[in-house]
Amino acid sequence: MERYLPAEGLSVVHGANKVIKFGLHIVTWNVGTAAPPDDVTSLLHLDVHMQEPDMYIIGLQELNSKLSSFLIDMAFNDPWTILFTTSLAPLGYVKTTSVRMQGVLLLIFVKCLHLPYIRNLETNYTRTGLYGYWGNKGGVAVRLSLYGHLICFLNCHLPAHLENTNQRLDSFGRILDVQQFTGREAQAILDHDLVFWFGDLNFRIAEHGLHFIRESITKKRYQLLWDKDQLNRAKKTEPVLNGFLEGQLLFTPTYKFNLNSTLYDTSEKKRKPAWTDRILWKVKECSQTEESEAQASHSKKPINVILNTYDSQMEYGISDHKPVLGIFCLEFEKRITQALVELQPEGEWKPGRDALISYCMLDEYPSSTWDWIGLYKIGFRSHSDYVTYLWVKDDELMVNDNIYQVYLNGEEIPSTGGEFILCYYSSNMQSIVGVSCPFQIMLECAGNALEVANGMDMSRDS
Repeated sequence: MERYLPAEGLSVVHGANKVIKFGLHIVTWNVGTAAPPDDVTSLLHLDVHMQEPDMYIIGLQELNSKLSSFLIDMAFNDPWTILFTTSLAPLGYVKTTSVRMQGVLLLIFVKCLHLPYIRNLETNYTRTGLYGYWGNKGGVAVRLSLYGHLICFLNCHLPAHLENTNQRLDSFGRILDVQQFTGREAQAILDHDLVFWFGDLNFRIAEHGLHFIRESITKKRYQLLWDKDQLNRAKKTEPVLNGFLEGQLLFTPTYKFNLNSTLYDTSEKKRKPAWTDRILWKVKECSQTEESEAQASHSKKPINVILNTYDSQMEYGISDHKPVLGIFCLEFEKRITQALVELQPEGEWKPGRDALISYCMLDEYPSSTWDWIGLYKIGFRSHSDYVTYLWVKDDELMVNDNIYQVYLNGEEIPSTGGEFILCYYSSNMQSIVGVSCPFQIMLECAGNALEVANGMDMSRDS
């Protein structure tokens, strides 16, 4: 299996252009209103010896959306978000954004070093249940610019049952038509350079009987079922699916299982197994002008997508669905190479002493009086998980051309010490646009001991 390196690692050189590799780990799981499991280590491949992905994308369906649970989840983080955040934050992943529509949830986590290069963050959702009035079915989306490339992640829960293929296709078409984003570029989902479409898409295996399907699965002769898979069929005939790609279905169909079991449905209904849970992608075709430029640089598309792993995770039994994961490597040239804001701590930071921060901005940065700089402990969870913050315009001093400094009150510096980072948050862009290098804050007792020792040395000298 091919391994990939994080974006700051290996560069593949195509002529004079450098192409970086950016790792994605996508999960889709219909959790059947269940509470989260105790551990998601294997689901996130945290126990696998390989290069860490740069970004995790978690798409869940059928979260518990009873009114009492939903209201609690809206006031606080839902237990699934807490679980994934708790698992990933200590490894340096920050929850960049999330969007929820009743039981459908989409979470995005990214390595801290990439935060300044993720821009144009926006979320949206489309209800398709009860003729568009109910959100038990539909799609939630996150769009973002990654080093200048526009990417959309779309998590869907489509209509169920074997006979509803046309309804599923109609629902997907409606989501593509209705969901719109702001800005001049990529207002529609398919306008993006790259789209990932995943979720409980609910397509079934048609015509084959229950015995034949189960026998084929037992013998791992999955290829005997591919031609009757409704999504595979639709990709050949339906214009709405033109250009969407998927890895081979070389894993056990993920629906429908007895709870806490790897046995397929043994109830009276005995539903036929199916690959209901899927991950697909589509790369935007270049225009003629773009294509000629791309050919000149030996690259046909702005982003090259490599699928390294496409598999189900059979060990999870809390739902009648098994989760599916896709591990991808994106190859692209950086269109953005510089953060909008660069900042750094000055000198040695100690509790009780005012600390100095220097920063500078690019000319095109749309600054605001509501911009702020946050002090974060390494392993922070999201932009709101700061230790303290300051409004940059309150006490800002210009040192020289485009270089500013601002002081942080010493009383705000944590006495516990440790490793920290500074982040510049843009009010207009609603995202972090600058990240400092990690730095140490001395323990209060250590700082005092050092001062006493220095004082003793000076008295001896005198």
